[in-house]
Amino acid sequence: MRSRIPDVYAGFAATHKAALAEGELSTATKELIALGISVATQCDGCIASHARGAARAGATAEQAAETIGVAILMAGGPATVYGPRAMDAFLEFSGAKEA
Repeated sequence: MRSRIPDVYAGFAATHKAALAEGELSTATKELIALGISVATQCDGCIASHARGAARAGATAEQAAETIGVAILMAGGPATVYGPRAMDAFLEFSGAKEA
């Protein structure tokens, strides 16, 4: 798709970069927000992208878990399915090991 609609993808990439840039909120906080929204919208690709982004930006496993908890509050039952996926992805990208 990227080769068929390059301007759309370039625009999305620019928005992504601008939205996640350091500002009043840190990039880690913004990635955690995006991770929570990813759980609420049940988007596996988004979960992977923002779990990796949050881990790379220095978010902790505890911060990721609390973010997922808020997503469960807001999205209900389906988020209890996608929340563990998000936590597993975060732990994988952060290099954290959990039993």
